Amino acid sequence: MTVHFIGAGPGAADLITLRGARLLASCPVCLYAGSIVAPELLDHCAPGTKLVDTAPMSLDEIEAEYVAAEKAGQDVARLHSGDLSVWSAVAEQIRRLERNGIAYTLTPGVPSFAAAAAALKRELTIPEVAQSLVLTRVSGRASKMPPGETLSAFGRTGATLAIHLAIHAIEQVVTELTPYYGGDCPVAIVFRASWPDERVIRATLETVAAALAADPIERTALIFVGRSLAAEDFTESSLYDPYYQRRFRNRQ
Repeated sequence: MTVHFIGAGPGAADLITLRGARLLASCPVCLYAGSIVAPELLDHCAPGTKLVDTAPMSLDEIEAEYVAAEKAGQDVARLHSGDLSVWSAVAEQIRRLERNGIAYTLTPGVPSFAAAAAALKRELTIPEVAQSLVLTRVSGRASKMPPGETLSAFGRTGATLAIHLAIHAIEQVVTELTPYYGGDCPVAIVFRASWPDERVIRATLETVAAALAADPIERTALIFVGRSLAAEDFTESSLYDPYYQRRFRNRQ
């Protein structure tokens, strides 16, 4: 028996990986985060699959489902939104599985920041403008940020920031980042990237609070801050330069 953690992707049902879809079809039990996973993803499950919505459940109750499935010899598909590597609460479940001697695998999913960048139709790393992307958040009820991981600290680098779970703290975002990026720095907010009701707000650090007040978004949104969001007159990379010699291009 194995618990298969599966990244469901950012929302759209067809953005799950082929491996994830195959695992959903093969497992007789599926635990899924009903509050944030598209219901259409469950169509990948086989008829008769036991479906368990974990949205109202405690960690103890989720662990009990794993233990019951292990006793029955039934593989479990554990469906999480986005990708498992960030803010998935997978680590605490893995710790309990290991404590119970239950095997598990992890299948990555399309991360929300990638879907949001696609909605913006932007590459986030622009030559000589931005070559780093920081995925971060602000402290919330679920967990606090470590002391050194602040917006101000990341802002000092000038990197493009992808700020998750922070739409409620837009004033904090503006206050902490304006000294480093300037009030004219581009900002983009992507609401429910890849979902049918996807929405985009484009502004600057100086105007984003007013733009958000005029078009409110309360949750399920990602905030991008950085010069790469509006860069146009930038130097092209050498990757496709006709005179650039690289491993797979044997030009004379």
